[in-house]
Amino acid sequence: MGPFAVMFILVFVIPIVYAIWLSLYQQRLVGGNSFVGLANYTRLFRDAQFWSSVRRVVVFTIVQVPIMLCLSALMALALDSMRLHGTKFFRISTFLPYAVPAVVSALIWGFMYGAKYGLVGTFNSFFGTHIDVLQPSVLLASIGNIVTWEFTGYNMLIFYSSLSTIPHSLYEAAAIDGASEWKIVRNIKMPELRGSLAITVIFSIIGSFQLFNEPSVMQSMVPGNSITSYFTPNMYAYNLSFSGNQSNYAAALAIVMAAITMAIAYVVQLNSMKEQMR
Repeated sequence: MGPFAVMFILVFVIPIVYAIWLSLYQQRLVGGNSFVGLANYTRLFRDAQFWSSVRRVVVFTIVQVPIMLCLSALMALALDSMRLHGTKFFRISTFLPYAVPAVVSALIWGFMYGAKYGLVGTFNSFFGTHIDVLQPSVLLASIGNIVTWEFTGYNMLIFYSSLSTIPHSLYEAAAIDGASEWKIVRNIKMPELRGSLAITVIFSIIGSFQLFNEPSVMQSMVPGNSITSYFTPNMYAYNLSFSGNQSNYAAALAIVMAAITMAIAYVVQLNSMKEQMR
């Protein structure tokens, strides 16, 4: 346990303690780095831009995560049914987007979304339409589509791994007893997915609250100021620290977001444990 404990302290405990220490100070023109206690946290709870970014990622999480996990579960069930032709190609092709770096994915989709030069622009020119998926009203859904494309295959493999532990003789016995495919899915396969579902939900919530790469890369591609410097909490913290020279305030923001994310993940895990005990 010794080497693990040392690495855990170096890469996890010390950075958190340092971030908390930073959040209790403020850089001033006169006096330098001064201790201000909880002043940064008090300011944060009155910061309308911060809460706007939090609401945005909450809406993003509520809509995007269920859609992505439903698609992942359906793909895993299709693979496990053994009725899908070319399963190896399907499994590799659906996982491949996860192997593409998020910055590259955002660039690819950003160029495809272009209403004048991309795939959407070509579609508009051919059919005479005026579709713009980068307008403010649907921008968050467009980013959600990128994230779904990136992580659906990854979550599908987690679900598929859980289903692979079920003996196929159990399916055969159920079929002999007259169980339909739907009953097999509902009574045998779905209960097996509960544990992996809790893991994927927690990981997806954490990932959604850490949304940064996609909106940051697309910021220069979107016309106007639809993607602001506080579009997501991570973007807000980044811009505060590196553009606004407010690293202490950004540290307080990071600590609060970590606490919110941990609280939500804990609630999800607690509910999952209650479901498994039933």
